[in-house]
Amino acid sequence: MKSLNEDLKTGKFKQIYLLYGAEAYLKKQYKERFIKAMLPEGDTMNYAYYEGKNTDIKEVIDLAETLPFFAERRLIVFEDTGFFKSSGADLADYISDMPATTYFIFIENEVDKRSKLYKAVKAKGHIVELNAQDENTLRKWVLGLVKKEGKQMEPSDVAYFLNKVGTDMENITKELEKLVCYCIDRPMITREDIDAVCVTQITSHIFEMVNAVANKDQRKALDLYYELLALKEPPMRILFLLIREYRILFQVRALLKQGYGKKEIASKAGLHPFAAGRYMDEAKRFRMRELRAVMEEGADIEQRVKTGLLTDHLAVELFLVKHSAAQ
Repeated sequence: MKSLNEDLKTGKFKQIYLLYGAEAYLKKQYKERFIKAMLPEGDTMNYAYYEGKNTDIKEVIDLAETLPFFAERRLIVFEDTGFFKSSGADLADYISDMPATTYFIFIENEVDKRSKLYKAVKAKGHIVELNAQDENTLRKWVLGLVKKEGKQMEPSDVAYFLNKVGTDMENITKELEKLVCYCIDRPMITREDIDAVCVTQITSHIFEMVNAVANKDQRKALDLYYELLALKEPPMRILFLLIREYRILFQVRALLKQGYGKKEIASKAGLHPFAAGRYMDEAKRFRMRELRAVMEEGADIEQRVKTGLLTDHLAVELFLVKHSAAQ
């Protein structure tokens, strides 16, 4: 990202950019900033946008060959075309000799680094992967947004906020907007404010249920279950997500036993770095055989529901009651 910010600051742009990765918010922000920086405001004559896998490469090339209309450059933006996984070979051949006045920006979720187009872009332009940000980056970013609005938050409350709303940057900004409006008449945003207005992401909700089960807090585990039912979440989806949490804990517990640290565990388990610490702390509270038994029971409950031996609502409730009962 540092290189992208430098290009935006200096106005010295590469002819081709490829921005890819899982963090949609960052891709959207950089796309908008580059469009604004590379074209005069309101210039629709020299801007084109293509989206989706049905993008016609021949049409793109014809447009790319057209000189800009009373402007320095023509900008063409592509989003979610899938060109970097298939069908982009013709465009790869073209960009090696494209006009100096034409600029491309590609926005993709996934790319194949072995593809001809990826290699062509790498040779002529700039490629940046924009994935989920780590814990420290997200905390600093949230504190920066809060400060910009003339508000304050305790670092511990920032961590609590992120645990509640998740790590998707688009969702974080929406929840922060709600918080700022809720606290419009005072400078400090508190944990009570977060609980009052922020929506708990279902993954965080499920994690809280597992935590309540581990604490043998049966009432809280059931309350969380009833809250999800009130939100129209299907019982079997709740069970699926619960078992998925236990499966992650099982994997994290195994990796901990092998001596891996937080960074390696996040990578191997496919977790956001911010979430990895939570799972590591939680996994230590279980024995491997406990986690394995829960996963096996989840599969058994699913089979009993499918064969009509249990209703879905009751099956999940009995599961929670059993595992959250005091020993």
